[in-house]
Amino acid sequence: MSAQELAPKREIFGWAMFDFANQGYTLLIITVIYGDLFTRVIVGDSPDYRLGNLLWSLALAFSYFLVVVANPLCGAIMDYSRSRKRFLFISYLLTVGATALLYFVEPGWLIPAMLLIVASNFAYAIGEGFIASFLPDLGPRKALGWISGLGWGLGYIGGLVATAFTLFFLGEVSAENYDTIRWVGPFAAGFFLLAAIPTFLWVRERGSKQHLPSGQSLIGVGLQRLQTTWRQVHQFRDLRALLISVFFAMAGIYIIISFSFIYGAQVIGWDEQVRIYMFITVQITAALGAIGFGWLQSHIGARTTYLITLGLWLLAILAIWQTPTLTARLSHWFGVDWQAQYVFLFAGVLAGASLGSSQSATRALVGVLTPSGKAAEFFGLWGMASKLAAIFGILGLGLIQWGFGLANAILFCLALFIVAILAVLPVDERRGEQVADGWRDPGQE
Repeated sequence: MSAQELAPKREIFGWAMFDFANQGYTLLIITVIYGDLFTRVIVGDSPDYRLGNLLWSLALAFSYFLVVVANPLCGAIMDYSRSRKRFLFISYLLTVGATALLYFVEPGWLIPAMLLIVASNFAYAIGEGFIASFLPDLGPRKALGWISGLGWGLGYIGGLVATAFTLFFLGEVSAENYDTIRWVGPFAAGFFLLAAIPTFLWVRERGSKQHLPSGQSLIGVGLQRLQTTWRQVHQFRDLRALLISVFFAMAGIYIIISFSFIYGAQVIGWDEQVRIYMFITVQITAALGAIGFGWLQSHIGARTTYLITLGLWLLAILAIWQTPTLTARLSHWFGVDWQAQYVFLFAGVLAGASLGSSQSATRALVGVLTPSGKAAEFFGLWGMASKLAAIFGILGLGLIQWGFGLANAILFCLALFIVAILAVLPVDERRGEQVADGWRDPGQE
């Protein structure tokens, strides 16, 4: 159950600053720079980079598999022991350390690079669930949409600051510039290290720690809580339907996050300047989308907002897939000599508006459907569904592009978002909220 009153502004800001901090990791390491660096320089199997794309998919998929295994159990333990901040701090330190070590990877060092990506991305991804579990403590249910949107919007601003600084000072992704661009790891680590400090200063750990029964361990108690939740899952049918939708939506989103800039380099063949334009375009529209749709969610509901964002994703994927055709038709209709890389920026506007808003909406909707005392466990299930989706989506795209090429494999995303829309249609937000309000944890004192 969410808090009845808004938390202090300083605490809400401190919570949102973790999004500001960790978005630098996502963009610098996964989306914009290191993914491209890994495929084209560290692996470097030109001209189509299919091996590099496949190895990148495998590294990310394995890191998300570790999250799938660990997240629900960690959530159950955190709810019982009231140790969310401790778990969050450990994940934060591991992300910072493993990311900084990427500096020492040399071209051709495939195994060390993949191991560090697995470690850093695991820690970052599981930390997403840990920080999200604090959301229901920050305000009443109707406020969760704009609070989540604020965090996600601030995150994209943080990503814009971090990546703009990196692109300006470190230059292009190329073998010739490797000695400079390799600093992206330490910079991303330092940015995360400093920007997340307000989170640990101002976010509170609410609730009282339960006493551990004699002869039992925290892992044992955590497993028991998960078994209890599994037996009672029929009571939370709206949350169950939402998590199924989240699985398919996040599979598509993780494909876009992991491969969009690789797609731009390999399929569209964009220039360095256009890559920078795309980054700026996506960051600004994602921030505006997260904040704007967060405000809208407070007025029309989380489920409706989420459905609108999924519709935007369908348009974005179609625009990405049809960029070459759309370019040719525009040139024919208007007699202009436009390049596909500039038309691709239009797809970036749609993808950016969808990116922050859809993820923010699902995070807030999970908060609405979460009962008291189960926040970390239920957000652990949200994290498990998201990362299981990442494995499915990224490996699926990696295998499809291996056989058919990256340009056609993007249609896989379209199918994923269509299924996500169908899966969320049975969700009744009001009914799910009433179930969450009426549920009581038998273990609570």
